[in-house]
Amino acid sequence: MQVEVLNIKGEKTGRTVELPEDIFGIEPNDHAIYLAVKQYLAQGRQGTHKVKTRAEVQGASRKLHKQKGTGGARKGNIRNPLYKGGGTIFGPKPHTYGFKLNRKVKDLAKMSALSYKAKENAVFVIEDVQMDVPKTKSVVSILENLNIAHKKTLVVLPEYNDTLYLSTRNIPNVGSTLLSDVNTYELMNADVLLLTENTAKIFTEEVA
Repeated sequence: MQVEVLNIKGEKTGRTVELPEDIFGIEPNDHAIYLAVKQYLAQGRQGTHKVKTRAEVQGASRKLHKQKGTGGARKGNIRNPLYKGGGTIFGPKPHTYGFKLNRKVKDLAKMSALSYKAKENAVFVIEDVQMDVPKTKSVVSILENLNIAHKKTLVVLPEYNDTLYLSTRNIPNVGSTLLSDVNTYELMNADVLLLTENTAKIFTEEVA
């Protein structure tokens, strides 16, 4: 899959990069995407919910009245779950919602997400951006030149760039991530995938 490399003005540079079909041209697997997104969201849940059982609530442990002879139902102590202020039956306990997902399934999910973006022509490759100081306005200008300023954009970088990170973090619909950290949820959540030229070349090197 040949993609034109654009400059920061949104113009063609005359260069192209080859995005491998093994990654950007496969038949997407929706179930793998579902599992990867489900795992990502599940890992973000704290799972700290908790209620008190009858052993943990405040209250005397004495028997409320004798077992027989009252004409009423037998009763234990005031911490009985049937009474106001008593314990809770089968309430939630702290636990993790995360689950294991095989590496091959995760890789398939990411490749499926990338293939969807390629089919939608939502993959842009831009020449490597050099910025001396963080400047949000410069990044907004680049997005406007590419006609994607109004879209939710994920910028994928080959390595951490503090200047570019600081320049994008205040733009509401733009996120940046490293190629090594990219995940299926971020790919599917974005409308547009913006790769730097060096990032795009890494895909080809990995396949080779």
